Amino acid sequence: MTPLSFIVFGSTGDLMQEKLIPAFAGLFRRKNVAEGSHIIAVGRRDYTTDEYLHELKSRVKDAADYDTLKDVMTYVKIDVNDSDTYTEIINARPTLHADRIFYLAVPPRLFPIITEGLSVSKLLVSKNQAHRIVFEKPYGENLNNARLINDQICQYVDESQIYRIDHYLGKEMMQTLLALRFANKIFENVWDRKAIDSVTIVAKESIGVKDRGPYFDHIGALKDMVQSHLLQMAALVAMDEPSSMDAEAIRDEKVKVLGAISVDPNSIVMGQYAGYLAEKGVAEASTTETAVYFKACLNNDRFLDVPFYFLTGKMLTEKRSEIIIKFKPHSKANTYYESLDLMPNELRIKVAPEEGAAILFNIKKPGIDQSISDKEFTYFHDEEAIGNNPEAYEKLLLEVVHHRPTLFTRWDEIETAWTIIDSIKDRAKAPKPYTDSESFEALLEAHRLEVGHDLRCVYDDPS
Repeated sequence: MTPLSFIVFGSTGDLMQEKLIPAFAGLFRRKNVAEGSHIIAVGRRDYTTDEYLHELKSRVKDAADYDTLKDVMTYVKIDVNDSDTYTEIINARPTLHADRIFYLAVPPRLFPIITEGLSVSKLLVSKNQAHRIVFEKPYGENLNNARLINDQICQYVDESQIYRIDHYLGKEMMQTLLALRFANKIFENVWDRKAIDSVTIVAKESIGVKDRGPYFDHIGALKDMVQSHLLQMAALVAMDEPSSMDAEAIRDEKVKVLGAISVDPNSIVMGQYAGYLAEKGVAEASTTETAVYFKACLNNDRFLDVPFYFLTGKMLTEKRSEIIIKFKPHSKANTYYESLDLMPNELRIKVAPEEGAAILFNIKKPGIDQSISDKEFTYFHDEEAIGNNPEAYEKLLLEVVHHRPTLFTRWDEIETAWTIIDSIKDRAKAPKPYTDSESFEALLEAHRLEVGHDLRCVYDDPS
């Protein structure tokens, strides 16, 4: 391994403190980066390195993370709008390594500005594969804005050097989904419209926007969660078998799925939780949605006429992210078990808060009669993990270190996803108020939309 320079823009923000610091600490602690690697934290605040580290120490959750990183971190203040100040990054350490990863944890409007500054200062050289640049989501604010940003960025850097991050793709079960599909013969011939009745993709949160009011009020649930996380989950579920496990082959199949998605305009329901307007940083008469539901179908051979249900939102009673694949009823059920009510088989890919998978089977109850009951066979990833399990951001950073772009979104995926989001936004009506999962479900029922048990709570919120 060769030593790395990590240069992080937005280093005084919440993402750095809450996600990136633990991720970097994990990389250094597990020795997944070479000796001599370092981190340059770039910001606009007037800190010295000692002052930045003092502030960092007061904010990190785990003191061990701070102890791991304090000797490899340097803080640099620059004006991102002034390319002449980027030389401060070059002067920050005695040696700026040839192998460099730039991480932009900043608003998307700054992506082109910073990329240009890095290029002008020769810190980032186009087509130099030792130079990689990571863009935090959201990549743009709508289709036209995303295209403008991408066109500007690609004046200074090649697509092969770009890593557009979606932390959901770093979650263990999102990668395990590929293994479930393509490493298990039992699913090969049942992963299509002949066997699958519906697919439901849920990402619920039990909390509100907390201190993210200004950001969230500008973005909303549709752009924050659906544009990246939920559509990526759908693409992994619905993609055809790739020609290989190569990054480009997988992303080729994913973009085909995104291009085939057709949203039912009559199914779109937006909600806004009670109390949202009182949150800090939220506009007084905001019409930003905090929950979204819609139904879509895929115009392809594999999943034609199979409904895909999408639901995400805040203050929905529970924290739960999962993919529910419901299979069609047994074609011979009435022949063999005429008087029994058999449950359709289900496969659940659990993404959060726990990661795992569960399969719902019908089995015979012990005893002399022919009673049938449904049982869930489960696997939880933590049961198999040895030692500390890397978080999504740590895993994604490691993929960048090793030049592996599979878990990152390519431009044509972003472009196609924004096309879907813009079409939903254009057709959606103003959000309706709700208080929890039950009242949001009532909104769906008021629109004569079927609310299955997949959308309801599966357990009581412990709080």
